[in-house]
Amino acid sequence: MVLKRQASHAGSFYPLNKDDLIKSIENSYLHKLGPGNLPKINERKKESIGYIVPHAGYMYSGPIAAHSYFNIANEGKPKVFVIVGPNHTGLGENASVWKEGIWQTPLGDVEIDNEVSRLIVSYSKYFTFDEEAHLYEHSVEVQIPFLQQLFNDIKIVPIVIKLQNEEVSLDLANALYKLIVDNGVDLVNIASSDMNHYEPYDITYKKDEMALKKIEELDVNGLFKVLDENNITMCGPGPVGALLYLGKKMNSRVQILKHATSGDITGEKDWVVGYAAARVVKA
Repeated sequence: MVLKRQASHAGSFYPLNKDDLIKSIENSYLHKLGPGNLPKINERKKESIGYIVPHAGYMYSGPIAAHSYFNIANEGKPKVFVIVGPNHTGLGENASVWKEGIWQTPLGDVEIDNEVSRLIVSYSKYFTFDEEAHLYEHSVEVQIPFLQQLFNDIKIVPIVIKLQNEEVSLDLANALYKLIVDNGVDLVNIASSDMNHYEPYDITYKKDEMALKKIEELDVNGLFKVLDENNITMCGPGPVGALLYLGKKMNSRVQILKHATSGDITGEKDWVVGYAAARVVKA
């Protein structure tokens, strides 16, 4: 029996109807805060280690997320996308990898790369196979239709982190590094995170810039420190920290592709959430 995970946020974070979903994704690219053009799929170029992508409803963060996916299209399809998000539900283990089977979205089924998922767990001290953490979590799920709209037959490894600290981030980075260097796995790491939450526009924008400065510097310790000292409510420092550690190990640099807030989309600036798209690219 094949292990299946049904889409739990189709119809809320993104459209349930297939045609409406495709249109929503295309509109994200063409939005005034998006890249401005639809992406073009190129032959595989192994330039970027991974991307930071926001995970709110498509109407809010879709145009910012589109900047990362526009670049992903330009670099072609890897063997596997390792999609890492924070745990918003509190369910499941501290660091949860989905083992095998398929994930369903309105655009069809996506296969889990069970070989890669097993290797990640075998290389890690913290990460275990666990389904419960994933069942109602949106941070990984919302990334998948963007990838499906670009490529046929993608493979993914979904990972959700509840215990977000530097040690867990480094542990995942070490596992991914072994996959790439020792096993020759062609992967792209997607770190799913929104930035500061539910403060006025000016405050959120300033707090986001403080965090993004540390991200640009590949400074994981500095990122966790600045979040803590300034009460910056970025929700995915664990996934982002893992990507930054991996980038450092692979001699990479960070390019911020886009930074905006929900207020830039809706015009309501009293109470906003920050969003950023970035790529970690080989130096």
